[in-house]
Amino acid sequence: MTNEQARIAEHADKSKVNPWAIGVAVSLAAFMEVLDTSIANVALPHIAGNLGASNDESTWVLTTYLVSNAIVLPISGFLVSWLGRKRFFLTCIVLFTLSSFLCGIAPSLGSLLLFRVMQGAFGGGLQPMAQAILADTFPPAKRGLAFALYGITIVCAPAIGPTIGGWITDNYSWRWIFYINVPVGILAVLLVYQLLQDPPYLSREKNRVGRFDYIGFALLAVGVGALQVALDKGQEDDWFGSHFITALIVVATVGLVSLVIWEWFQKDPIVDVRLFKNFNVASSNLMFFVVGVVLFSSTVLLPQFLQTLMGYTAEAAGMVLSAAAILLLFLMPLVGRLLGRFQARHLLAFGWITLAFGMYLSCNRIDLLISFRGAMWIRVVQYLPVGFLFVPLTAVGYVGLPKEKSNAAAGLMNFMRNMGQSVGTSAVTTLIARRSQYHQSVLAEYSRSPRFDAAAAGLADRLTHVGLGLHFAKQQALARMYRLLIVQAQAISYVEVYWLLAVVSVLMFFLSFLLAKNEPGARGKVAMH
Repeated sequence: MTNEQARIAEHADKSKVNPWAIGVAVSLAAFMEVLDTSIANVALPHIAGNLGASNDESTWVLTTYLVSNAIVLPISGFLVSWLGRKRFFLTCIVLFTLSSFLCGIAPSLGSLLLFRVMQGAFGGGLQPMAQAILADTFPPAKRGLAFALYGITIVCAPAIGPTIGGWITDNYSWRWIFYINVPVGILAVLLVYQLLQDPPYLSREKNRVGRFDYIGFALLAVGVGALQVALDKGQEDDWFGSHFITALIVVATVGLVSLVIWEWFQKDPIVDVRLFKNFNVASSNLMFFVVGVVLFSSTVLLPQFLQTLMGYTAEAAGMVLSAAAILLLFLMPLVGRLLGRFQARHLLAFGWITLAFGMYLSCNRIDLLISFRGAMWIRVVQYLPVGFLFVPLTAVGYVGLPKEKSNAAAGLMNFMRNMGQSVGTSAVTTLIARRSQYHQSVLAEYSRSPRFDAAAAGLADRLTHVGLGLHFAKQQALARMYRLLIVQAQAISYVEVYWLLAVVSVLMFFLSFLLAKNEPGARGKVAMH
């Protein structure tokens, strides 16, 4: 028996481990990492106050994590071929857990930012590896349920992150939002070490892998790093009105274009951009980008609307989001089963059209008189269609790909989704601000009308009846009318953004039918047409 045959026999023996045990172990690690992308959001004021920093400076706690995370995501496939998947995955979990502990004990903002860079970098390998391990561990007929488990961790973690972070920060300390990763990380390390084994094809890949592509990595780090900082700080610094943001966008454009050109001609690319020659891979990555945009945009929009315009607390706004996340826990496994009966592209089409309907319904139902229950149901119709998107989209991304490309494909999918989240959050924040200014100027025209004068005079008259002087009553009436104008202008801008998300979802609905067919059932093969 040759060494290769011995390795295959050994893997076959160890692969008798229940695949669901492996699925739970790797999903636990991914959940821990995804939770950290949103759990710190609500703790920023506490972090700033405790470490003697300004609120603007504290936002770098989020930016540094996202930048280092985004750089590692697309190169995770190469790093697996270089180090082996089990070794790479365990290294990421151990160092992510260690850097989480260091974040918790950080004595200053500078040290916290350094540890957040480490945390983001080592966390960057957890999502794509969890996805690739599930793709290799489960046969095509059962991948739907496996990806449903993975989808629960990826989709639900960002939704419940702010609620958990707010509760921990209010009741204990912001440091505990990092400390809670330690026991979870230790458990994940023990489970992964015991259960996971590299498949035989990875051993062959490891022997064939070439040298590390330092030029490609440098272009990736510069391009993605500049883009992430620009997206995070753009609205704050007035985008192209700032020389800093303009320079970052130029650097990002040059770096990313150069990266694609350089990697296209490399024998062992650190980012396998040639995968995009496959129409199915390119389309599924585009859809993952849009899922990231819509998912995070809607997650930002509703709580922001409730808190800024309706006076909800962070905890109350979080409760509105949590109801939909809980329902999604039950929907994901159902979609996983449907994937064994229906073509993935048909489930995707259903998901996109129902998401478009959910955004259209949001346009018509969201207003300044909405109740807590009404807001909760809006979130449900916005969020449940994501279950019909994430699971089949994860599966369709592997249709027609050899197993040797699964790690690289997983890295690209997760990278595109994360970039979509960054772009979506930045875009809706900018659109709300700019469209609110526009509608404020339009509504201000009505202040010259007799109806406005009559309304202001009537309000001033009522204020004088409760004891205010006539002059002060007129000032208060105008101030209240102006406040009403600002709130109404902002509310209209939210409606417009939901309209935009609905249109984008309809476009993705039509793209769904262009994806490659798959044969639902036992073989899960491609049925090309």
